[in-house]
Parts: sequence; C-alpha cells; structure tokens
Amino acid sequence: MIKKDLQYYLSLPYKIVLYPAEEGGYVIEIPSLPGCISQGETVQEALEMIQDAKKLWLETAIEDNIEIPEPSKGVDEYSGKINLRMPKSLHKTLAEKAHEEKVSLNQYINYQLARGISYQNKVQK
Repeated sequence: MIKKDLQYYLSLPYKIVLYPAEEGGYVIEIPSLPGCISQGETVQEALEMIQDAKKLWLETAIEDNIEIPEPSKGVDEYSGKINLRMPKSLHKTLAEKAHEEKVSLNQYINYQLARGISYQNKVQK
C-alpha cells in the first residue's frame, strides 16, 4: 500500500477554478478541497497563491487526520453505459421514432439526450 504523504497529494491534478472578484483581482479555489480558496491581483498571482493555500490545506488535513479527497479522473471514469428503466409506452415511442429516422434506438436516445442538454462534445483538457 502506498503511503499518501504531502508530496503525493501535491502532485495530484486538482481542478482549479478562477473567476474575477467584484472588488478587483481574482478569486481562485480548488472545489475538491472545501475551503481551499485564495485571491490575487493578477491571474499569475492568484495561481501562485492557490498553490500556497493548497499546501497549507493539505498539511492541516494530514496533521488533523482529515480524509483528503482525490481529484476525479474526468470523463475516463465513466463507462458510457447505464441501465435505464422507463415506462413501456415511452420505450415503444422511442423505438418507433428511431425506426422512422432509420437509426438504432441507442443512437436515437443518445441524440435526444444530447439535444435536451445542448451537449457539445468538447475535447477534455
């Protein structure tokens, strides 16, 4: 078993969120680490400040034996498969619509779900 020390957690790719502050400058946070937030006058300064805040947050959590969440792995942690229950009448209607469009039921449902949430396949960074 790998001992998870400060260096281990510092090396993890936590998602960082940066947004303009109302009073000027920028607010920056790591949502996976509750309360890990900082600010800076410039983007560069905010990025530097969040690294200090992250280190202090992790040191405190380790010292106080608080569970430290690890960053999610993004889209790769999803298989793309779900088992979905629906009324028989909806299943029938979807199957009929897919047949009319000359596509598989799976393709038709994917299209309708994506359309419903205005999904655009974006390259994950």
